[in-house]
Amino acid sequence: MKFSQPRHWGAVIAVLLLSFTAGCSLVPGSHISSPVGAQNFSAELKQNAAIYPITPSLIGQLKHASRQEPVVDRKPAFGASAYDYRVQPGDVLNITVWDHPELTIPAGGERSAQEAGNWIHADGTIFYPYVGEVCVAGMNVSEIRSILKERLADYIQSPQVDVTVAAFRSQSVYITGEVEQPGMQPVTNVPLTLLEAITRAGGVTNGADWTNVTLTRNGKAIRFSLRDLYQHGKISQNVQLRPNDIVHVAHNQDAKVFVLGEVGDPKSIPMGRSTLTLAEVLAETGGFNQTTADASGIFVLRKAPEGSDRVADVYQLNARNAMALVLADQFELQKRDIVYVTAAPVARWNRVIAQLLPTAQAFYLFGQAENELTDTN
Repeated sequence: MKFSQPRHWGAVIAVLLLSFTAGCSLVPGSHISSPVGAQNFSAELKQNAAIYPITPSLIGQLKHASRQEPVVDRKPAFGASAYDYRVQPGDVLNITVWDHPELTIPAGGERSAQEAGNWIHADGTIFYPYVGEVCVAGMNVSEIRSILKERLADYIQSPQVDVTVAAFRSQSVYITGEVEQPGMQPVTNVPLTLLEAITRAGGVTNGADWTNVTLTRNGKAIRFSLRDLYQHGKISQNVQLRPNDIVHVAHNQDAKVFVLGEVGDPKSIPMGRSTLTLAEVLAETGGFNQTTADASGIFVLRKAPEGSDRVADVYQLNARNAMALVLADQFELQKRDIVYVTAAPVARWNRVIAQLLPTAQAFYLFGQAENELTDTN
């Protein structure tokens, strides 16, 4: 059997090289177009994502937007200066009428003030000597004192009455999630704030997401950030709690960012209790590869806001200028951000060559074997 001469193999390899380098879709590995400027991105990408170059003004806008005060329903009656506890069924009152010990139930050595006090019954009333039943639910101690003083005046000349709450048992808030001691906490005559409630619960655990504390009130959920409260002094985050509020501290299992592409060690990075910047995650993953990465193509892909008609927001850093690394240290990442460092054109060309070399070598060996068979014949 006679084989044809291998003169055509050079042309075949040239055609294959051209076909592999004609489009990026045939290059092994993923790639995002890297030149700076939105005009260089595909129409499909522009349609599904908003593209922003990372600049000082953009960083300022993002920081301002991320620290907007949450919308919280604050009524004047629940302001810290105007707070006044109002009793409800289940609370226990301690009522004292001075100079009339027969009207004051002594606590004694074996009974606490809670046990010796006046329980507010399920119908909101208490019973008191001479006065009878008094509906006190929804009143503060000053109002209860005035009623008792007025009615006792029919039996006692100028009665001096004192009313305090011996036990706060009717109203509570609930602390759940990543705190050391989750459970129920009573609402008392001292205003209870979000920070105080979490402190009473033993503080947050190591697995807590400080930026994701949810307060559910009357079926409406509002998110707060303990990090903004601690690090930036955002007092607006320390909202005053009300009866039946539910506070949930989320786990930080979703609080991470992902670093992919031409970096030393692609991986996911937990955000922890402090902010993460673009420079920090690049440093933690070994930095971008000096020989294969395109310094102008460092991207941050972020899910678009709810209700948006786009899929993602894309932020691009051109790190060819060393000053851009200062911007990277100021660009704060959000959880579930994807940092992608794209490959340089030379690196893509080298990968094409690396893929074609085995094929070219096979063609060469095949041609060499054909020549040897021809010479033998």
